[in-house]
Amino acid sequence: MSSQKKICKKFDVMPLPSNAGEKLGIAIETIGKMPINGLRLNPENGTCGWYIWCGEEMSENADFFKALHVSHIPKYLPELEQYLSLPPGYRFLIAGEYEDVWHDPQLTSI
Repeated sequence: MSSQKKICKKFDVMPLPSNAGEKLGIAIETIGKMPINGLRLNPENGTCGWYIWCGEEMSENADFFKALHVSHIPKYLPELEQYLSLPPGYRFLIAGEYEDVWHDPQLTSI
């Protein structure tokens, strides 16, 4: 069983894989900070819906997130790859061994 399927089973959700050719939003400049945060909106227009940033705060600046193909995540943040099949409406926060995954219904009610 893949690590993505294991995470979805752990949190009792149906996987919705992020395809390698889809894009996600990532705050490249924040890589290296802790914790690592992710939230997934509904996929649209070639995006998988994921937005990922590192550190305590998500900036409101329009250029905070850069588009990146899902296939490049292992190069930048390999520890996140296992979470990328969580369905829209899910969030995660990880810092080393600490892991928090939860459903946020506001993400998909927009």
